[in-house]
Amino acid sequence: MSDTLDARMIAAHEAGDKPALVRLYSQAADEANDVDASCFYLTHAYIFALDSGSPETETLQARLIAQGREN
Repeated sequence: MSDTLDARMIAAHEAGDKPALVRLYSQAADEANDVDASCFYLTHAYIFALDSGSPETETLQARLIAQGREN
């Protein structure tokens, strides 16, 4: 993960900006170098999406299911 993405995640956490956290963790999942790291970030994005009622919830869940991480 780039330093810029990490800094943006920290700022979003500090601000309690759940929609930004969904986007940023999704971006981190897309940029991850392996499946386990990607699914780690996807899980975080999914939790924030669930918590905030985000429209990305179903897409994130589908991505986790495709990786065998959710049923």
